Amino acid sequence: MKFIVNTNQLLNKLQGISGTIVSKPVIPILDHFLFDIKGNMLTITGTDLETSMSTSLEVQADEDIRVAVPSKMCMETLKALPNQPVTFTIDNNAIELKSEFGRYKLIGQNADDFPKVPESTSENSFTMAAGVLSSSIAQTIFASGNDDLRLSLTGVYVQLFPDNAVFVATDANRLVKIEHKDVKPGVETNFILPKKALNLLKANLPQDDTETKVDFNDSNAFFTFGDVILICRLIDERYPDYNAVIPTDNPNKLTLNRQDFLNSVKRISIFGNKTTNQINVKITGSELTIYAEDIDLSNEAVERLGCDYAGEDMEIGFNSKLLIEMLQNLNTPDIIVELSTPSRAGIILPSTNVEDEELLMLIMPMMIANTTA
Repeated sequence: MKFIVNTNQLLNKLQGISGTIVSKPVIPILDHFLFDIKGNMLTITGTDLETSMSTSLEVQADEDIRVAVPSKMCMETLKALPNQPVTFTIDNNAIELKSEFGRYKLIGQNADDFPKVPESTSENSFTMAAGVLSSSIAQTIFASGNDDLRLSLTGVYVQLFPDNAVFVATDANRLVKIEHKDVKPGVETNFILPKKALNLLKANLPQDDTETKVDFNDSNAFFTFGDVILICRLIDERYPDYNAVIPTDNPNKLTLNRQDFLNSVKRISIFGNKTTNQINVKITGSELTIYAEDIDLSNEAVERLGCDYAGEDMEIGFNSKLLIEMLQNLNTPDIIVELSTPSRAGIILPSTNVEDEELLMLIMPMMIANTTA
């Protein structure tokens, strides 16, 4: 049994789904790709049992073939070859690659031992633009947690409504919520997507209006775009009521340049305590003062920025590391910061939202131990 394929085309497909392969798999076959040829179409699948990806390309084949191919050795061989046709010959799981330079033999495994990938029933499905899904992931995933004891917070919470979709991520210290009114799921439900699958989606989704089909059931979600299918097991946990932590009465409103604020926070944080990462923000009239110090090392820094502020004078503390990440994931020139009291969360909003999109960021305050002079 043999087939012929272009080295660069095959390598590009393998690299796209290689993120599913783990370095220390629980069973040996999980560090293999499943090659499945029907007619002249090669379907390649990789999985770690939680997340699976498959893609396909056309090849020249003399008959149908199924074999599990060692992922690392196959990819390293293709990387070392220039762009050219290469012939794969399979005989009882023994795989031979033949190029213009020579022959290379490796041992695969029986395709029947490869884990079966969940199949979609398409009972609950909707479509959205690939670029919209990609930006939703990018703008939320950074705010998700890493604590396995709070498993629900390690992913992105997706709420579906008949006429809109909401993506939420929080690590209990900050929260990001993005609502898309141009997505019409037609159903009302919710689920939590795991971080690994989201990072794979973000890396593979095209940044355009390519239609992406989203299908789901009680245990898995399925994403189909182009010739790629990604399947992930949902996080089976209850997501906390995030709306309860979003303050609704925020009479103090601050408008300022996002990049200027970001640059200032970056500089000031250099002089702050490396354990707490705390900076203090004091607003008086049209002036914003950013201050940080490290008492143990006698380091301190202060900067002042012009701003547009309507409200009472206030001083509030924030974690600079979290604040920097949030500001870096906003795209508008100006931002609006809504505040109520120094002990309640601050709301950060873009000055202008993308059409049919509403973005909200929240950051919890830190206790102020030192005030600016």
